[in-house]
Amino acid sequence: MHNATVPAPVRALIAPDKFKGSLTAAEVAAALAAGLRSAADVAGRAGAVHCELLPLADGGDGSVEAAVTSGFTRHSVTVAGPAGRPVRADIAFDGATAVVEVANTCGLALLPAGELDPLNASSRGFGEAVLFALGLKPARVVLALGGSASTDGGMGMLSALGYRFRDAAGHELNGTGEALGRIRSIERTTIPGLAGVELVMASDVHNPLLGPQGAPAVFGPQKGAGRGEIAVLENGLNHLVGTLSEAGNPDAGRLAEHAGAGSAGGLGFACLLLGAVQVSGADYFLDLLDFNTRKDSCDVVITGEGSIDEQTLAGKLPAAVARRSGGRPIIAVAGRSLLQKERWAEMSLSRVYTLAEYTDRNSARDPGLSTALLRRIGQDIAAGLL
Repeated sequence: MHNATVPAPVRALIAPDKFKGSLTAAEVAAALAAGLRSAADVAGRAGAVHCELLPLADGGDGSVEAAVTSGFTRHSVTVAGPAGRPVRADIAFDGATAVVEVANTCGLALLPAGELDPLNASSRGFGEAVLFALGLKPARVVLALGGSASTDGGMGMLSALGYRFRDAAGHELNGTGEALGRIRSIERTTIPGLAGVELVMASDVHNPLLGPQGAPAVFGPQKGAGRGEIAVLENGLNHLVGTLSEAGNPDAGRLAEHAGAGSAGGLGFACLLLGAVQVSGADYFLDLLDFNTRKDSCDVVITGEGSIDEQTLAGKLPAAVARRSGGRPIIAVAGRSLLQKERWAEMSLSRVYTLAEYTDRNSARDPGLSTALLRRIGQDIAAGLL
């Protein structure tokens, strides 16, 4: 009697981004893994699929969560939310690198439902979280710039870090888009704990601060700004740059034109002013989470995000994952795909699964439905692997 050779398990690296508005990256990865494993069990081949979960982020919301999942320690701090109300925010720290994100401190998702406030939302909470992170004595701070509610040019953040912005009467101004045009003097300060700390600005936005491709014109409408408010924000940011130049920041004008200065409502500009170095958010987090090492031990890579489209091809996280996967089969999972099948090859994708193919209902705001559909997709992926 001959013993049958048991095939080695298929090793799948499940490395998705979040499905915005529905599931975190960790929830997406867990649902897909559950489906893959259950399909193997049903086929009588328990253990035939080995899943390694690597929830990803690209510098937007979920960046802190991705770092924590990879082994960083979570630290919580109460900060001013975008509308001024206190919010509990998390940062991630591993003893050397701290990750602080805009989305969980002053992001759009933290505004009261339906209450976009483009002129009064502030980035102050982000600055408060950065100050808290500096208190941990890191070697570097990663500034994850995505999902902001404000267009204040980082005035709120700089205020939290000790800068003083005053109006014509000498009264201190809160950092908001509306207040930008009323600045008459700026007092710079030495920021506690910043000396010797490397600031890394993780963003894949390449817009300048001002002009037709600037923060107000391009991103203002997403934050509720109409034509008049866009003009107020544009004029205010232009005034901020000029006043900073007069206050002893001779590089302010040049930095305002820098690709990426328009990130997060102009927070990119303020971060550059503080000496931050801009990096690709997608690539930085893939390095931070040791993607290259992890993919080397896997047979197939499963990635995805809420929508796969032209922006994905331009360098969003799934494209960065595909580029680094070293010829392994790559399967993408998305809420929807606007990419024709003929174009999958541009990302070396062997298959794209979408939730929209599995339901007529809108899963974008239904975490329960999204989870159930991802489990079914996981089962179908397993069927093709086993």
